[in-house]
Amino acid sequence: GKTLTVNYMMSKESVQKRLETGISFTEFSYQLLQAYDFQVLFQKYGVRLQMGGSDQWGNITSGTEFIRKNLGEHAYAMTTPLLTKADGSKFGKSTEGNIWLDPELTSPYKFYQFWINADDADTPKFTRYFTLKSREEIEAREEELADNPQELKRLLAEELTVRVHSEEAYRSVLKVTELLFNRSAGKEQLLELGENELATVAAEIPSFTVDKGALAGGLNIVDLLAEHTQIVASKGDARRAIKGNAISVNKDKINGHEASVNHEALLHGKYLMVENGKKNKYIVVVE
Repeated sequence: GKTLTVNYMMSKESVQKRLETGISFTEFSYQLLQAYDFQVLFQKYGVRLQMGGSDQWGNITSGTEFIRKNLGEHAYAMTTPLLTKADGSKFGKSTEGNIWLDPELTSPYKFYQFWINADDADTPKFTRYFTLKSREEIEAREEELADNPQELKRLLAEELTVRVHSEEAYRSVLKVTELLFNRSAGKEQLLELGENELATVAAEIPSFTVDKGALAGGLNIVDLLAEHTQIVASKGDARRAIKGNAISVNKDKINGHEASVNHEALLHGKYLMVENGKKNKYIVVVE
């Protein structure tokens, strides 16, 4: 309507920055939608303060102006500096590889791995933003570990995983990490995993689903590898892999192509871990 003029909308810094490179009508008019949304929240729920990243300042203040002109009331805007990564990309919900605090949206394992795999250049900034340590503690740690940036990231990942999830979740993450990345991890480490931890492993590596009935009476290992899953391309490949001592199930080497797998082999009544060589790991979900 007449509440916000085109001149007012054009004056926004976010619009001015885009005029030279081009801005779509959708992007230009989005501030109207956000302004109306703020007014509805104000009227229905008494929301007087809208918070966001600094890139949302123009959209949020359009809302405060909308409320002032239409309702004669005061509403408020608060923004914080955008958190960006070393490559300049925004740390936000719409970016690829984003993370959530809700474990249903981002598992504790993925949450931990996000911080472990962060760019070395981002670690000092992330540590200052997200940890509860004092400046003196942070600077002392950085000096001590100046030649070991990976340990700095590990400590950051540990603190945030414990604080956002729990100490128990952190220990669970370490078990999964040990199994997936430590080539010397054996049967003992596998058997330590609970059902939820195996489900996490299944989400992180190639997995296949096999009908439980197929294991009744024992399922031949060659058939499991080549027909019921696609761990290998053919029965011939399966036999050659077994002959080459490359196949293991639940960390036990398969010594002959006549071997079979039955329900007793299932971890937590549901999972098998199959390995083809040292690097290729798979989870078979039997249900």
